[in-house]
Amino acid sequence: MLHSMTGFARQSVESEIGALTWELRAVNHRYLDVQFKLPDEMRPQEQIFRQHVSASLSRGKVECALHFRRAFDRQEELQINTELVELISKRIKEMAVELPATAAVNPFDVMRWPGVVQQNEIDAEPLFEEALELLKKSLEAMQSMRASEGARIAEMLKSRCADIEAISKSVRTRMPEVLEAARTKQRERIDKLDVESDPARLETELALIAQKLDVDEELDRLDSHLVEIREVLQRDEPVGRRLDFLMQELNREANTVGSKSNDTETTRAAVELKVLIEQMREQIQNVE
Repeated sequence: MLHSMTGFARQSVESEIGALTWELRAVNHRYLDVQFKLPDEMRPQEQIFRQHVSASLSRGKVECALHFRRAFDRQEELQINTELVELISKRIKEMAVELPATAAVNPFDVMRWPGVVQQNEIDAEPLFEEALELLKKSLEAMQSMRASEGARIAEMLKSRCADIEAISKSVRTRMPEVLEAARTKQRERIDKLDVESDPARLETELALIAQKLDVDEELDRLDSHLVEIREVLQRDEPVGRRLDFLMQELNREANTVGSKSNDTETTRAAVELKVLIEQMREQIQNVE
């Protein structure tokens, strides 16, 4: 199943310790790049979180933010670091002398200063266990979203493959007519010269012209790549890089068909092939 590299998930849980919320955001990237934003209590566990993300995802730039809001404990005494408050107050008074027009400081703003309000340490182990379980659920939710988007991309790719196949078939069907037209044109040129031509040499020249215009091999390779693309889309592993390589191969064959063409319809078909391949390539840039 195809997976997009783009996804988002937000999962929360409430407990006696407090509220935990994971927010995961993923966008396309050449490799897997995972970045964490964690509360202080969870920083020692970052490596374990990273291992779980790496086991679930293969490519993409992933931002993982964990938010923790501690539960209010009515029995817990609110402790103020008075020494720190006095130091802050002293510095505020010094600044007020230099900046007399400054408004008075709100005491609640002082209480928000790191270290002013002191709380009892919490047991980080059960908090970590809850955070880990919540991360797993968040990854599942994001993978579900990425799979849904991947399914949409897969349908688009299959549709474009069918369009390319139809164009390839039309070019192949028209090729005998193109070769015959080239033969006729060459004979007419010789007739206009009003000279006798060596039939054997003429046939050799016509064969060379036909060889230069013939795109059967290119169309065969084009069809072969389409078969492989359809097969790759059925795999359960990350296939973005493989599909990107196949787009390069398709484009190479389309370019050759265009360069060999001396026929307006075939040239137009080659251009349409390149348009379809480019549409596929743009979508594949977002495939895991």
